[in-house]
Amino acid sequence: MATQQKKEQEQDINQLRKVRREKLIDLQSNGKNPFELTKFDVTCHAMDIKENYEEMEGKQVTLAGRIMQKRVMGKASFCNVLDQSGNIQSYVARDSIGEEAYKDFKKMDIGDIVGVEGEVFKTKTGEISVHASSVKLLSKSLQILPEKYHGLTNTDMRYRQRYVDLIMNPDARDTFIKRSKILSAIRRYLDGQGFLEVETPMLVSNAGGAAARPFETHFNALDEDFKLRISLELYLKRLIVGGLERVYEIGRVFRNEGLDTRHNPEFTLMELYQAYTDYNGMMDLTEKLYRHVAQEVLGTTTITYNGVEMDLGKPFERITMVDAVKKYAGVDWNEVETLEQARALAREKHVEFEDRHKKGDILSLFFEEFAEEHLIQPTFVMDHPIEISPLTKKKPENPEYVERFEFFMNGWEMANAYSELNDPIDQRERFKAQEELLAQGDEEANTTDEDFLNALEIGMPPTGGIGFGIDRMCMLLTDSAAIRDVLLFPTMKSLDK
Repeated sequence: MATQQKKEQEQDINQLRKVRREKLIDLQSNGKNPFELTKFDVTCHAMDIKENYEEMEGKQVTLAGRIMQKRVMGKASFCNVLDQSGNIQSYVARDSIGEEAYKDFKKMDIGDIVGVEGEVFKTKTGEISVHASSVKLLSKSLQILPEKYHGLTNTDMRYRQRYVDLIMNPDARDTFIKRSKILSAIRRYLDGQGFLEVETPMLVSNAGGAAARPFETHFNALDEDFKLRISLELYLKRLIVGGLERVYEIGRVFRNEGLDTRHNPEFTLMELYQAYTDYNGMMDLTEKLYRHVAQEVLGTTTITYNGVEMDLGKPFERITMVDAVKKYAGVDWNEVETLEQARALAREKHVEFEDRHKKGDILSLFFEEFAEEHLIQPTFVMDHPIEISPLTKKKPENPEYVERFEFFMNGWEMANAYSELNDPIDQRERFKAQEELLAQGDEEANTTDEDFLNALEIGMPPTGGIGFGIDRMCMLLTDSAAIRDVLLFPTMKSLDK
């Protein structure tokens, strides 16, 4: 029964498409090709009129958008026009636009893009509207939009046809407008703090700066293998060496990993580096930046995600990784002296590990297993083990740990920051250890970057650096359930497979 119903719906849609193409042919044969017009001067948008009605009443306006509803009633009709800001009603009367133009209007379809000129007024029912003096067809829609009351409900199709999703779902449109505002607010804040926005290569011979598996490609002109960057770090640090004391970049990075609600193989990362500060300076900057962006974009520092309230207005909690494991796993890592003790504790607590994992790796596994999910309110987790931090300065008083923090909200890692390692000899040893892990089968280990080591030998000042996951930030600030909801065109499996 369902199959038959679906078949009938497809037949109906195909018939409607056929009718639209016939209308197009008729328009073109009568010298009214809807694709010939090259411009249309717009003076205002729907929300401009609605939000400023007292000033706009009685004024002539020109707006453009897509017909979303249409009611033809003899000599007068109504249509709703959707532009970027929202919907507005237009009253279209034969006596106002002319008999020939009115006939053309009646033939227009839902989805057609029109330009409307007219006077702002309120109908008898109190709806703010535009009394049209002219309606022009600017582009003919040859496809059928989803049923208007339910929008585009197929989640997979929403991601594949984002252009339809933006038309049919106001929440989707609002999310991406907020995303744009979030990026603008970040840039304004950092520019105001004296940072320079820069651009660094995406196509690199050595993809370092993070623990991730890169995408690989071949550059035919040079007959050399290249990789897509997994991080922004190593090139930005070169700029610190070059004397640019505060730099940041917002750009796409690529990691050859799985897909889930918080991961996409290409995503937006922001990294910034500031000379003459450390990870404490990065904590202060992160706290102020998040607070600023929330206030500017949302008008509040209290946000709600999936029904859970998070307060960005209060000082963010700061806790070491060792203390977090003690608090949530009941294990005091300060009492763990050997690798064998760490492995025994892991077996006791059912924490899976690999033979290559050292004591610090197992501490990190304990943290992921027991602590992360509890970090709902803004929290800095500090002082990571050296084994998982190859680019970070050691803590002078305890060289088993480094001056690093990860920023958590909602149980998610939102940012990762270091007091950057600027000792080229130490850095070479860290790279060597990473090469050994690579040889043991760790596909996420870094390889030695000789040019970066050369830059460090030139001399890099004490520096604080941080990487922000922009997509996760947008998820939290827009209350979006999945990363695909904040990516305009997320990675999707081919329909052919």
